Amino acid sequence: MEGSSLTVLGIPGSLRRDSFNLSLIERAAALAPEGVDFDIFGQLGAIPHFNQDSEGERTPSAVLDLRRRIDAADAILIATPEYNSSIPGVLKNALDWASRPPGESVLADKPAAVVGASPGRYGAIRAQAEVRKVLGAIGAAVLEQELAVPRAHEILAAPGATEAAEIERDLAAMVMALARLAGVPARAKLSDAVAYSRECQRLAAAG
Repeated sequence: MEGSSLTVLGIPGSLRRDSFNLSLIERAAALAPEGVDFDIFGQLGAIPHFNQDSEGERTPSAVLDLRRRIDAADAILIATPEYNSSIPGVLKNALDWASRPPGESVLADKPAAVVGASPGRYGAIRAQAEVRKVLGAIGAAVLEQELAVPRAHEILAAPGATEAAEIERDLAAMVMALARLAGVPARAKLSDAVAYSRECQRLAAAG
């Protein structure tokens, strides 16, 4: 890490102004080691519903901005809430847009990690698993670690408490693990998901 600079794109998966997951991303940025900078993407609400008819020259400007910022970042950190035991629709929609075009996604082989906060008892564990699955299908290099923040309305509101200190310790460790993953030279071999996607695209064009 010495002498290097890495940028992590933080994506909170909630549109709420006082989102627990935005707070989690902001804390991750504050805990980042020297040489790791955060860019926080807070415009999920500006991204229209995915529509294949709106691709190519018709791609919405908000989507182009998302792709540009993912491409410019060395890694991404997603903080997701949990809605009905799964991933929020706005976050899934953004990842669907970022996965395009097939075989050329800016998320391909991009180091990524997922955390989550929820007022409930489980800290968005199921949603985190769903986000990691989606990122893996796109071809990102996903950290398997999870960080669940249950009772977020209590824990995040008491930064000096023992539970909050433990969360911050684990969050700092995850940022370090993500930075180490991003610092590894790019793999020469495409991930299986990306290679499969490109082969499907080639066959479709040939047919």
